[in-house]
Amino acid sequence: MNVNKKTSPTSWTDPDEAPELDESFFERADEFDGERMVRRGRPPGSGNKVSTTVRFDADILAAFRAQGPGWQTRMNEALREWLQRRNDG
Repeated sequence: MNVNKKTSPTSWTDPDEAPELDESFFERADEFDGERMVRRGRPPGSGNKVSTTVRFDADILAAFRAQGPGWQTRMNEALREWLQRRNDG
């Protein structure tokens, strides 16, 4: 028996005083597909990317950025397509 060990105080909350489960609660809640939790946010990358500094003309960057989020991925795909066409011809 541990005489010196203090017990933590327990608090009881009246269920009638619990916060209301509104839309914002469910927006933040974990989502499950059966037993598997569905991950939120950005999906994991391929691991093949390398950070670099490249200079592009302002109008080229503006055109890709104007298409919205994912513009860097679209730019990468455009460069990949150009390389494939160049190597196939």
